[in-house]
Amino acid sequence: MTILKRHDTGAIARLTMNTPEKLNALSDEMLAALQGQIDALREDSSIKVVILSGTGKGFCAGHDIKQMTAGRTAEDGGKAYFQDLFARCTSVMTGLQSLPQPVIAQVHGIATAAGCQLVASCDLAVAAEDTKFGVNGVNIGLFCSTPMVALSRNIPRKQAFELLTTGEFINAARAVDLGLANRAVPLEELEAETTRLAETIASKLGAAVKVGKQAFYEQLQMPLDQAYAYTSGVIVENLMYRDTIEGMAAFIEKRAPDWQES
Repeated sequence: MTILKRHDTGAIARLTMNTPEKLNALSDEMLAALQGQIDALREDSSIKVVILSGTGKGFCAGHDIKQMTAGRTAEDGGKAYFQDLFARCTSVMTGLQSLPQPVIAQVHGIATAAGCQLVASCDLAVAAEDTKFGVNGVNIGLFCSTPMVALSRNIPRKQAFELLTTGEFINAARAVDLGLANRAVPLEELEAETTRLAETIASKLGAAVKVGKQAFYEQLQMPLDQAYAYTSGVIVENLMYRDTIEGMAAFIEKRAPDWQES
């Protein structure tokens, strides 16, 4: 069985986590498969947008607890395994953000613990209305410290801390209100709505979206003056692109742009 399926439609790549019996948990094998696709997509200039989804009853239930427990059989009680596990997980989460293509999480069922982190690490998220989101490790005595990093960069800190310390779940409407998801739709409309969003982004000049995504995350870490200085340089370079010159001319002339990018 292929645990991570990839299907390309034009400029859109769909990655589908496919271990429904484990609620698409982030096992060692799933993390390796995700990392492999991230590495491949980074070099694939034909792809403009990535959609990440899951099969079965839920998007992703977080780490594989059974696999983690098995790691404790080592002489060190699993410490070295856990250190390696979270280093690999961090590489996947940051890799999604560093991809040149926008990544959309298509979320249904549940997105819990590291599964919620996965949603927060994507650039955009469309959720089915009945989806439950949570960072619920505290319920088994494990504070979701690494999911906290992505979550606290998506939603206000007091709401993030409440979720982390109570282990309670929120629905898709609340996730939209907090900024964890962009929109919530009926389950039967989820794939179509996610595809529409992906197609809209894919219709734009890919080079502009690529430089814009990188600049978006870079400037967030900067003081205001530094952010403006940095993004001013970015937008000047963008203005020099052949296809941007053509796009501006087409706007003035009220016609469709003749972009040359493949």
